[in-house]
Amino acid sequence: MSDATANYVLAEDALDAWRSHILSGTPPTFYPVGTGELQRMEIGPGLVTLVGGCPGAGKTAFSMQIAVDALRLTPTLRVLVCNIEMPAAVLLDRQLSRLSGIDLRSVRYREFGPEHADRLDQALQAMAGFAGRLGLVRPPFDLDNVAAAADDMQADVIVLDYIQRIAPAGSYGDRRSAVDATMNFIRQFTDAGVAVIVVSSVSRSKDSKGRSSYEAGSLNLASFRESSELEFGADDAFILAPESSGDIVTLMHLKSRHGETCDIRLRFLAAYQRFEPVEATTINPGRKTHAEFQRWQS
Repeated sequence: MSDATANYVLAEDALDAWRSHILSGTPPTFYPVGTGELQRMEIGPGLVTLVGGCPGAGKTAFSMQIAVDALRLTPTLRVLVCNIEMPAAVLLDRQLSRLSGIDLRSVRYREFGPEHADRLDQALQAMAGFAGRLGLVRPPFDLDNVAAAADDMQADVIVLDYIQRIAPAGSYGDRRSAVDATMNFIRQFTDAGVAVIVVSSVSRSKDSKGRSSYEAGSLNLASFRESSELEFGADDAFILAPESSGDIVTLMHLKSRHGETCDIRLRFLAAYQRFEPVEATTINPGRKTHAEFQRWQS
């Protein structure tokens, strides 16, 4: 027999509190992150949401869009972003472009004309409305610094972009072990009631003809780089996968710990760093888009 101290609970001991919660009719807390089918994304306290994509797929644009729109839709929300590739000014340039509808090149080079004045003013006012609740991590880009910043600003949501480059405490022999340790650290955030959005790179996968590809039909949970701990630790896992042509991408919903996976088709307007939901159609046989799932439920 083991000498370890047993730590468990009988279901009958937990039943009363659980029954009261069930019958209260109070759902879990979720922070809305957009309109249309993006409303179905479950970002909330204690949840890890994993978002992956190939280079240029718009991982940072998408994660910043849902983070900023969460701030706009929930006036009390506080969000901390750790982005290891872009300084604060660049991230703010992108949000100004998205919110104003002024192309990013004009924003970057400050090429504004009289025709931009009203949109520029409205977007700057919108950004001022959430700027006091948006934190942007400065170096060092490690989890100890993220944790200290999150505590200091009392963050409700943490965005880690991207996970393979954010160091955990300690020394590790390879990147895979470091990512495993990072996911264990992230669970400490969620245990404290914080929502975490984890951005990850992905590896090319083989399509049906054996070709190396980043397209929707060839990507799966194993496509996340470095570690199975990524998909294991996430409550929801998504990959932004480009379609064969044009500006349409599929936000592939590859894992849902609490329900059914449903894909979302989006249009990526790169000139404005903006994703917009489009009419959904089935991409992968046997999988539903969010729009189809809604029709199936009705």
